[in-house]
Amino acid sequence: MKKIVVLILLVVSAKGFAQNPNKLFGKDPIINLENFQQQRLYFGFYLGFNSYDFKIDYKTVGEDIQVKKNTGFNVGLIADLRLHEHVNLRFEPGLYYTKRDLQYPSSYFQTTPSYSDLIREVNCTNLHFPLLLKFSSLRTGNVRPYILGGVSATLNLSSNAKSIDDNYEDRFRVKSWTTNYELGFGIDIFSEYFIFSPSIRGVFGLNDELIRDNNLESPWTGNIESMKTRAVFINFSFH
Repeated sequence: MKKIVVLILLVVSAKGFAQNPNKLFGKDPIINLENFQQQRLYFGFYLGFNSYDFKIDYKTVGEDIQVKKNTGFNVGLIADLRLHEHVNLRFEPGLYYTKRDLQYPSSYFQTTPSYSDLIREVNCTNLHFPLLLKFSSLRTGNVRPYILGGVSATLNLSSNAKSIDDNYEDRFRVKSWTTNYELGFGIDIFSEYFIFSPSIRGVFGLNDELIRDNNLESPWTGNIESMKTRAVFINFSFH
């Protein structure tokens, strides 16, 4: 599925960019959409991929819990408000789906654990609400690099936060809402009909997300001081 999405993106980009290479990257390129970003407000959408991790702090020194990361997908909308020639305020609500597997050391258990005891799946169907400031450089022909950063809130629809069952019933629980800060960079590429913007962004959770088991000595949550999200987003935006 990932290969198909990437292929579609490449085909779309090729149609917009490669009909005449001189239009984008030649010595004297034709300036595309010259006044587009002078608009006070404009909109777009994005598709992309994500890789979520956890930063885990422990109460006592011992073997670490291993986090197996999986590649997820993103889709969302963009609203861009021009504040200054080089500064924009962006709101990028989206749906982010991913999964993380926690692999526990057998030393966490007083008796010999089964394989199912050692693995916990953390499924995430996230509604992500970032508010970002975008700082753009001077435009060079049809290319304009930028950096961006800001804060975000995430609602995990698969958190199990309201479940009364815990890990003793094979139910791993995290909090529904988390807050983060985000930093990234990208590049605006102006074609004849639209702007294509690939970007990469790091996401850093600010609050502890773990909901502890009722048993304070639980092997799954008892030794965890805090558990915070770390993630990388790769998005392909179109305006």
